[in-house]
Amino acid sequence: MSSKLSSLEKKLWNNWLTNKNNDAANQLIEHYMYLVFFHTERVATHLPVNINKDDLISFGMVGLYDALKKFEINRGLKFDTYAAFRIRGAIIDGLRKEDWVPRSIRDKMKKIEEASQKLEQQLQRQPTSEEIAKYVDMTVGEVENVVKDTLFSFVMSIDEKGKRQDSDQNEGIGYSIPDKNGVQPEEKLIRRELVKELGDALKVLNEKEQIIISLFYHEELTFTEIGKILNLTTSRISQIHKKAIFKLNKTLRKITAHE
Repeated sequence: MSSKLSSLEKKLWNNWLTNKNNDAANQLIEHYMYLVFFHTERVATHLPVNINKDDLISFGMVGLYDALKKFEINRGLKFDTYAAFRIRGAIIDGLRKEDWVPRSIRDKMKKIEEASQKLEQQLQRQPTSEEIAKYVDMTVGEVENVVKDTLFSFVMSIDEKGKRQDSDQNEGIGYSIPDKNGVQPEEKLIRRELVKELGDALKVLNEKEQIIISLFYHEELTFTEIGKILNLTTSRISQIHKKAIFKLNKTLRKITAHE
């Protein structure tokens, strides 16, 4: 283990890895609980406000326990890194098994999709959120929030498409741990195709939208931190993020339709 560990941590790890001591395991779980709370908050930012965070924490705990049981010190990974993969993967898998999108939001999304298709035929282009909002008698904010709240479920289905080849490699959205001995050629091909499709999807965004999406989802910065970088208010970053998600919605849904 890392030399940065305290003497107590080293003792606990030795007790667990060598003797599978349950008391040591419980103390290690308590020590690394901050990872569960951190990744619960990160995932929750992509979900409707009605989602119970306690459920996400429960899913994350499953991932932390799983990480403790399966951690192999000779793989050359820090436990914090490995546990993060497992925790986020467990939260995503838990959400995937639950019908977590409220019926009211699903109904609104259906209206928005139908309106989008009709307007696209009429206008011969992709309609704006303002045009759709007027058509379905919602505010622009409502339309963009509904799209944002439902899009995460479609991203999960994209991830599921790439993971079907090998269920033992499931680590959650975007967080697969590389294992050069465990990835099959077919899985590599599928993941390569998905990366290309997602890259193409980002081309519908303008430069500022691409930067915000990259900083938020890849660099995992908060809207406040992104605002400081771009010299914009937090609320403005949130608005641009919603606009970007609205633009990505149609493209990502086309990707899932090709499964």
